[in-house]
Amino acid sequence: MDGGGSTDMTLAFELEALKELADPEAVFSDARSWSEYVGVISEKPTYVVTNFTRKNRIRQDFFSGPRGRAESLENVMDQFQTDRHVFVGLTDGDADLADSVGWEFLPLEQAAAAAEWGLAEDDEPEDEAPERRDDWP
Repeated sequence: MDGGGSTDMTLAFELEALKELADPEAVFSDARSWSEYVGVISEKPTYVVTNFTRKNRIRQDFFSGPRGRAESLENVMDQFQTDRHVFVGLTDGDADLADSVGWEFLPLEQAAAAAEWGLAEDDEPEDEAPERRDDWP
């Protein structure tokens, strides 16, 4: 992805945005080629973030830990002194959060299009009933 700005950047993904990607491991690997620091922010408990990142073989430079997202982003900004701090999220609430703590906001769809990251596809239509097993009560 080339945002036209400095590559001296800290990039944070909202966990829910990261889950929308087809290959989060490849995304992190790609992002490392043009970002100094890459991590995950979430209000979910630490073990949820850790489980997701381990399952997807993601090595993050930071994560939100037991604090809220705003405090996490503020702490990351204080700790990682880069030219840009970019938060990739999904919702208007994510955009408002980024704005409130002085981060740039980038919607996932825009980031994915610019970086040519694939989005996860829903394999099962929502109106389709789950498979029923005959060998289970």
